[in-house]
Amino acid sequence: MIEQKKLFEPEKVACEVCLKEIPISEAKNVKATDYIMYYCGLDCYDKWKKQEEQEEQEEQEEKSD
Repeated sequence: MIEQKKLFEPEKVACEVCLKEIPISEAKNVKATDYIMYYCGLDCYDKWKKQEEQEEQEEQEEKSD
Protein backbone atom coordinates (compact mmCIF):
# COMPACT_ATOMS: atom_id res chain seq x y z
CA MET A 1 0.00 0.00 0.00
CA ILE A 2 1.32 3.44 -0.91
CA GLU A 3 1.17 6.06 1.79
CA GLN A 4 0.31 9.52 0.68
CA LYS A 5 2.05 12.36 2.40
CA LYS A 6 -0.29 15.13 3.34
CA LEU A 7 1.03 18.42 2.08
CA PHE A 8 -0.02 21.44 4.00
CA GLU A 9 -0.02 25.09 3.16
CA PRO A 10 2.66 26.96 5.13
CA GLU A 11 1.45 29.51 7.67
CA LYS A 12 1.37 32.97 6.09
CA VAL A 13 1.48 36.49 7.43
CA ALA A 14 0.88 39.86 5.81
CA CYS A 15 3.71 42.30 5.20
CA GLU A 16 3.26 45.33 7.47
CA VAL A 17 3.72 47.74 4.53
CA CYS A 18 2.39 46.23 1.31
CA LEU A 19 0.13 43.57 2.91
CA LYS A 20 1.52 40.90 0.57
CA GLU A 21 0.92 37.40 1.95
CA ILE A 22 4.23 35.68 2.65
CA PRO A 23 5.19 32.40 4.36
CA ILE A 24 6.13 33.06 7.97
CA SER A 25 9.39 31.17 7.43
CA GLU A 26 10.42 33.68 4.75
CA ALA A 27 9.26 36.83 6.53
CA LYS A 28 11.76 39.26 7.96
CA ASN A 29 10.51 40.34 11.37
CA VAL A 30 11.16 43.13 13.78
CA LYS A 31 10.34 42.33 17.37
CA ALA A 32 8.63 45.10 19.24
CA THR A 33 7.78 45.07 22.91
CA ASP A 34 4.14 44.03 22.48
CA TYR A 35 3.97 42.54 19.01
CA ILE A 36 5.95 41.39 15.97
CA MET A 37 5.75 43.11 12.61
CA TYR A 38 6.58 41.20 9.42
CA TYR A 39 8.08 42.54 6.20
CA CYS A 40 8.39 40.76 2.87
CA GLY A 41 11.83 42.25 2.30
CA LEU A 42 14.22 45.07 3.00
CA ASP A 43 12.44 47.48 0.66
CA CYS A 44 9.24 47.34 2.70
CA TYR A 45 11.18 47.51 5.96
CA ASP A 46 13.05 50.62 4.77
CA LYS A 47 9.80 52.23 3.64
CA TRP A 48 8.24 51.56 7.06
CA LYS A 49 11.33 52.84 8.91
CA LYS A 50 11.38 56.10 6.91
CA GLN A 51 7.66 56.62 7.55
CA GLU A 52 8.17 56.09 11.30
CA GLU A 53 11.09 58.54 11.38
CA GLN A 54 9.04 61.14 9.52
CA GLU A 55 6.12 60.75 11.95
CA GLU A 56 8.46 61.13 14.93
CA GLN A 57 9.98 64.27 13.42
CA GLU A 58 6.52 65.76 12.82
CA GLU A 59 5.54 65.03 16.43
CA GLN A 60 8.68 66.75 17.71
CA GLU A 61 7.98 69.81 15.53
CA GLU A 62 4.41 70.01 16.89
CA LYS A 63 5.70 69.86 20.47
CA SER A 64 8.19 72.67 19.86
CA ASP A 65 5.49 75.01 18.46
